[in-house]
Amino acid sequence: MYVGVAILFAIACAFLSNWQFSRNAERSEQLELVANNYDAAPVALGDLLAPGAELTPSDEWRPVRLEGRYLADEELLVRNRAHGGSAAYEQLVPFRLDDGRTLLVDRGWLPPGNSQSLPDDIPDPPSGEVTVEVRLRPGEAAPTSGRTAEAGQVPTINLGLVAEQTGPLEPGAYGLLMSETPAPATAPLTVDPPSNDPGPYLSYAIQWILFALMGFGFITYVIVSERRLRREDAEDDDDDVVPAAAPVRAGEGRRRVDPVALHRSRKLPRDRDADDEDALLDAR
Repeated sequence: MYVGVAILFAIACAFLSNWQFSRNAERSEQLELVANNYDAAPVALGDLLAPGAELTPSDEWRPVRLEGRYLADEELLVRNRAHGGSAAYEQLVPFRLDDGRTLLVDRGWLPPGNSQSLPDDIPDPPSGEVTVEVRLRPGEAAPTSGRTAEAGQVPTINLGLVAEQTGPLEPGAYGLLMSETPAPATAPLTVDPPSNDPGPYLSYAIQWILFALMGFGFITYVIVSERRLRREDAEDDDDDVVPAAAPVRAGEGRRRVDPVALHRSRKLPRDRDADDEDALLDAR
């Protein structure tokens, strides 16, 4: 039974270890993607994203250059974004390109106000013709909890939800602002680059392997200990058996058994009670 338990435990540990190895591989791919794309040279939007198409995963974080104008009247705020240790906001503004396409641009984040949750000041985007450089990001999933937001706000950067308030947008991606030319007098704070922390997945995977080995070691210890105790119990049972009296030959009469000698012939573990009993028998 012990071996079966150890095998089942080892299988569970192997499954969890493999899962952590898989997560570590995924995280390594993400870090490599960011390292390759984040600081690449900007290209035209059409080189990476065809009209109405989805963003290719390998092109995430690639910089693109946009020329056109902001649709400032259709700007929105996405709420509950973690920045600066608070639940901040990010400013979303549609950008109409000269070729007629409209890409949503995340201009950066704004802290909550001093006396209310909304930002005290929301900077206006540059007016007129603007050249903008952004990094492409895929749209976020719609909230599964049924969360809603006030008018002029959205709970996530889900392009479908945003388009319900702004009008048609490119559905495959949005842009995270890098620069604007001409630069505005004031602008939201720049969104921090993605973390380069590889995460704890590799160490967790190794820990599960060690747990499996420890499980076999513990089961081995239990089996050895149990066998040792059984062997000692069997030896104690053999020592408790009183040897049969030797047969009495004719004419020898009845042999008197010395109780003291009989007691001492038993190879039982000695303790203080046994020593006291021997002293009383010797005194008779």
